[in-house]
Amino acid sequence: MTSQDNPAPKPAARDPWDLPDVSGLVVGVLGGTGDQGRGLAYRLARAGQKVVIGSRAAERAESAAAELGLGIEGAENAECARRSDVVIVAVPWDGHARTLEALRSELAGKLVVDCVNPLGFDKKGAFALKPAEGSAAEQAAALLPESRVTAAFHHLSAVLLQDESIEEIDTDVMVLGEARADTDLVQALAGRIPGMRGVFAGRLRNAHQVESLVANLISTNRRYKAHAGLRVTDV
Repeated sequence: MTSQDNPAPKPAARDPWDLPDVSGLVVGVLGGTGDQGRGLAYRLARAGQKVVIGSRAAERAESAAAELGLGIEGAENAECARRSDVVIVAVPWDGHARTLEALRSELAGKLVVDCVNPLGFDKKGAFALKPAEGSAAEQAAALLPESRVTAAFHHLSAVLLQDESIEEIDTDVMVLGEARADTDLVQALAGRIPGMRGVFAGRLRNAHQVESLVANLISTNRRYKAHAGLRVTDV
């Protein structure tokens, strides 16, 4: 009798909701003085995460951190990147490439989470832009070859994130990346925020669709005077 007659049983499929403990990680937020960055910093710190917000000027970051409280610290962008295990990129699109190019060495070896949405605006409203690399996340990956780049947190309302009276943020976060270990970490980070859930949504080549959907949500929110997010069903 050979091993072919009695093949070894296949290992059990991994539970996609068996996510790592990220409570001890330090999270940096580049663009932490802007609405989206401040909101993410506030929610993560409120959930117990250690957070450092970054800005081009240390004084601005420190002032914003003092306003937010919750143990949040502020630093100049490079220092924020150096002190963080995970770095969320929440800078304006027009400064995206410039910011990342300047921080390439500080971000080397770091888990980078890009949440930037390349959008344009005209009289008809918001519309998606398509970077030469395909998406903001793919641009980040091209500019940061020594970093582990993921994409997430695109569809969150800055108004809701910053509203202290709201206990839970009712939304899913679509997470994209090349390595499961990295996307699992980002999913777990999203899950730290009450009401929020991180859902794997593919590799970085699919980030353009996720970033572009924000233009549709802006149109929805304007029509219905809302702060719409997303829920993924049947998972």
